[in-house]
Amino acid sequence: MKTVPQPDKNLIKKAQTVYRLLVNFYGIPEWRQPLPAVDELISTILSQNTNDVNRDVAFNRLKERFPTWEAVRDAPQEEVQEAIRPAGLANQKGPRMQAILLQISEERGDLDLNFLKEETREDAHAWLSRFNGVGPKTAAIVLQFSLGIPALPVDTHVYRVSGRLGLRPQKMSVEKAHTWLEQLFTPDQYGPGHLNIIRLGREICHARKPECERCPLCTVCDYYQNLEQAD
Repeated sequence: MKTVPQPDKNLIKKAQTVYRLLVNFYGIPEWRQPLPAVDELISTILSQNTNDVNRDVAFNRLKERFPTWEAVRDAPQEEVQEAIRPAGLANQKGPRMQAILLQISEERGDLDLNFLKEETREDAHAWLSRFNGVGPKTAAIVLQFSLGIPALPVDTHVYRVSGRLGLRPQKMSVEKAHTWLEQLFTPDQYGPGHLNIIRLGREICHARKPECERCPLCTVCDYYQNLEQAD
């Protein structure tokens, strides 16, 4: 994870207000049924550039067709690609997944990633991020939701909403936004904050035509305040 500047106290206070308002609006969300770390890793790779429904269809097809991840690792490429086709980009995702499974097996002797719980957060994140196809978001999801290691995943919704709110510099990269936003929230807020911001992005703060009149964050949103001033 790259070094980024430290946010000032006013921005941290604003982030805490955002967190509280979203909890008041949506409640404390729960992650879908937790998966073993390798399952979560594969599921998250499948989720890239598609929606949750297609991801789940592809993941379930993969699990039904192959009894173990070792079987996925050793299967002919075309069989894996066919199983995950509903998730899109099967010709990219399939070989990447198999290469990751093979590399883990060669390095560790098995496909159990629980050893990462004994590592520091930084080392665990760095270990996962070495693999082709595993970016900071994918690594953070595995850490936070499968291994219980605090991390705040920044997907397209979190990135967009945090920018509109003014919680991060507008030109900050997605990669740096992970570390920046983690400084604004406490570790116990990473999971619920991530999920509530995603929900807001999907239901209200759309990429096009955000429904600001429905948003619980109008009072602290830079984007909305600028709209008001323009009117």
